[in-house]
Amino acid sequence: MDRSDRSDRRAARLIAVCLFGGLCFNYPVLAIFDRPSTVLGIPLLYAWLFFAWAATIAMLAWAVGRERPQSVDRP
Repeated sequence: MDRSDRSDRRAARLIAVCLFGGLCFNYPVLAIFDRPSTVLGIPLLYAWLFFAWAATIAMLAWAVGRERPQSVDRP
């Protein structure tokens, strides 16, 4: 795989992460989780915000992470 293909894939991943973040932190989705219930004692909205934030950071790390260099056989 050449350098251009890798950068195209990385750009597509970054766009997907931005769309995911935009969707997770958009009002209609936040309104779904704005309920008077709790998860392990944490209000549902705060739990959702933390989960979405952590998932966005993890996906961003995956999107920009290093690829392993291909091994080169040396004589």
